[in-house]
Amino acid sequence: KVSMNILRFSDLVTQGRVYQLGRVYEAGMPLFGTRHYSLRIPGAFGPSGSNQLIYHDEIVSGELGQIGTQFDGLGHIGIGDLFYNGSNRRDFAAPEGLTRLGIEQVGAIVTRGVLIDVARYKGVAALQGGYEITAADLRGALARQRTDIRPGDVVLIHTGWGSLWMVDNARYGASEPGIGLEAGQYLVDEAIVLAGADTWGVEVVPNPNPDLSFPVHQLFIPRNGIYNLENLDTAELARDEAYEFMFVFTPLRLK
Repeated sequence: KVSMNILRFSDLVTQGRVYQLGRVYEAGMPLFGTRHYSLRIPGAFGPSGSNQLIYHDEIVSGELGQIGTQFDGLGHIGIGDLFYNGSNRRDFAAPEGLTRLGIEQVGAIVTRGVLIDVARYKGVAALQGGYEITAADLRGALARQRTDIRPGDVVLIHTGWGSLWMVDNARYGASEPGIGLEAGQYLVDEAIVLAGADTWGVEVVPNPNPDLSFPVHQLFIPRNGIYNLENLDTAELARDEAYEFMFVFTPLRLK
């Protein structure tokens, strides 16, 4: 069944054009909270042999969460101690890594992708930080684009917020436009596989209800097994009005 689905989605490839959604990992990119990223070349090794072989190694230090383009797996978000499928954090979160719900279990995602350009629908280059995208916004943008959502789709949301990336990192990370619980439930009801955006959290920050902390993450990940893909570069897709495409993503199998 999976193989047949991949063949079906391959029909969406009509121009052979590839869009790179992931950001470059580099010094100076926006970082969430106290997270860090650094890469160092400790020097050249060699030369060795009569052929004078010389080579570089690299040392990478950082935290995978909220560094560059980030994939939220099922072990990322819980409700209290409970995670997806009723898994208790105390039973699977070991100091050396997760024994259940790990990224190495995800596999490749190959499916139909849909871009929803909410910024264009609202007539702006970029939505304002703290703007809650409603279900009506999503439906209206889809209608304008003449696009639909089907079960098993990946849905990417263009807000224009990504234009701040490495331009105004402080503003980029201080808040963000994004979907609220109503729009999140709409996507759940449409049976999507993954939601992504050109923001660092996909959902609206701060939440209109100050008592709630990232409730759409909880709705998606532990309650419904829907992945998040954050800090995407959706500008070229939006520019070209590429609203329907074959989506391919292969998470690094880091156990």
